[in-house]
Amino acid sequence: MTDAAAERRPAGELEASVLAALCAAARPQSAAEVRAAIPQELARTTVATLLARLHDKGAVGRTPGRRGFLYFAVEDSHGLTARRMHQELEQDDDRSIVLARFVEGLDPADEAELKRLLEGGAR
Repeated sequence: MTDAAAERRPAGELEASVLAALCAAARPQSAAEVRAAIPQELARTTVATLLARLHDKGAVGRTPGRRGFLYFAVEDSHGLTARRMHQELEQDDDRSIVLARFVEGLDPADEAELKRLLEGGAR
């Protein structure tokens, strides 16, 4: 896949791939190291942009390296998904309707899990 084709993928998919690479790493990674660890063929500058966006979202931290920054995961991919869900909820004026429609769309197993979590069975 070309860099241009990979860049047309949803940002969430690319961010998740970058975040997974950081979560799997034993130490902070440069953009070039992350690029080598992900399955998509992206330019180093594209990976650097994704890392900067993840940093702005609070999903990754960074520390100065020899040439640029070294990045490390602050949240796992599940945390990033939950953050996106919160951001979507915050963009609507009527949170109650959004939550109601979300719950209406859950399958029975997810609904039961949500009830369990709300009743204090957090993981």
